[in-house]
Amino acid sequence: MPGIDLNFDLTPEQVQLREQTHRFAAEVMRPAAMELDALTPEEVIAPESPLRRVFAQAYKTGYHLRAFPPELGGPGLAPMDGWVVGEEMGWGNGGLSISLGVTSMPFRFAAMTGNPDLMRDVVRPFLDDTEGRYIGCWCATEPQHGSDAILHSGADSRPDIHFECMARRVGDEWEINGQKSAWVSNGTMATHTLGFFCVEPSLGMAGTGVAVVPLDLPGVSRGKPLNKLGQRALNQGEIFFDGVRIPRHYMLVEPGVFGSATDGILAGANAGMSTTFCGVARAAFEEALAYAQQRVQGGVPIASHQLVQRQLFDMFTRLEAARALSRLATKRLTSGQPTTHYSIAAKTYCTQTALDLASAAIQTFGGLGLAKGMLVEMLFRDARASLIEDGANDVLALAGARFLLQD
Repeated sequence: MPGIDLNFDLTPEQVQLREQTHRFAAEVMRPAAMELDALTPEEVIAPESPLRRVFAQAYKTGYHLRAFPPELGGPGLAPMDGWVVGEEMGWGNGGLSISLGVTSMPFRFAAMTGNPDLMRDVVRPFLDDTEGRYIGCWCATEPQHGSDAILHSGADSRPDIHFECMARRVGDEWEINGQKSAWVSNGTMATHTLGFFCVEPSLGMAGTGVAVVPLDLPGVSRGKPLNKLGQRALNQGEIFFDGVRIPRHYMLVEPGVFGSATDGILAGANAGMSTTFCGVARAAFEEALAYAQQRVQGGVPIASHQLVQRQLFDMFTRLEAARALSRLATKRLTSGQPTTHYSIAAKTYCTQTALDLASAAIQTFGGLGLAKGMLVEMLFRDARASLIEDGANDVLALAGARFLLQD
């Protein structure tokens, strides 16, 4: 596309990786997303849904392993390699990008322990999956707790603020009771979850444990898939735990280190969100730029009119600023330097940019941009959700300020 140098500062290998991922995004993700957007939430997760086909094709290609090291069958992507893949997937569809990104979380965290039983029972089946049979989710948010997990997980934990979904030791097992709210991505179809559970209430959010839980165990049930404004390709829903028992070693993080673990998860998740929504923003800009050169008003393409030219250039400027910040945040993930506030800055800026550019794209299209079935209309709805998910932007900004003010 003229004006967007996608291959700037990329190695030949990264250019090839971008082109390969772009084909998957263009041929598999985007067409499926348009189909899924028109379906009911129940139809989205049905066995013959386009969503199932996307997962099968993604797993067959190995995209579910992109965060794994080579010794576990992953590609061993460097940070910028991962950024290239993430932006293209976001360009394909933001909701599907999140769905395919979060699916590896329980299995990646279980693999980090090196526990041979976890590797055999949980990790290896996922690594060997080429059909999309093993799907992960991450359940943290509860009906009464979400943003406070971000603001009160460290040294400032308060004993009156903690998750209400509890895990308690019973011999050599953990018993889990409680509810996770309807925002669990992949929650209505996942086979495993990475769950945040209160283990020691007196420590507040710092008393949280993180466990991997197979979701076919007795006592697990789920609510209906959420019917949402946007990101309708991303299934989300409640998970309930009623006396669910897991082996002791399935608790991956016990109280005492949850604050630092949260910072690491927050940094990675927010950097990933920034990358995905750079892709969404780019999709909106490309649609506006192409349409402005085709649509004729006043006897000429509307791109010939100065007001449209100014809007397109403002969109281009915002897009490139967002991409630069997202790349910086991604590079810092492995720098050994404090990075969470960079990831938060990237997430909040890039998601807002995606929403603003999608809105500007609708304005460029005029009335046609409001019509169902138009990509820009879906992009606008998808982008709106991004200001809330993985931490509402206002709350994340407060958390980011906390890092800036640390001595």
